[in-house]
Amino acid sequence: MNDLFYHRLKELVESSGKSANQIERELGYPRNSLNNYKLGGEPSGTRLIGLSEYFNVSPKYLMGIIDEPNDSSAINLFKTLTQEEKKEMFIICQKWLFFLEYQIEL
Repeated sequence: MNDLFYHRLKELVESSGKSANQIERELGYPRNSLNNYKLGGEPSGTRLIGLSEYFNVSPKYLMGIIDEPNDSSAINLFKTLTQEEKKEMFIICQKWLFFLEYQIEL
């Protein structure tokens, strides 16, 4: 699994158009900390979350548990919406909660 983590991390770094050292600086990591995973080490939970948020991928993807970079959880889907779509979703949820509260059919 460690090899897959490093392989996916390396692909994400390359596709970002930045160097690993530049990403390390942006994240406040020590120099060469990303390349050290080449030796098979696993990231801490904090670092795994930080990397997944930086690259906008699921931690499960980085660890090789799933094959899709992004899971389809509601929060991740919501993050992809525009402000207008988020407002529309908010209104839909309000209506749904109102109807649920008063047991009215939609």
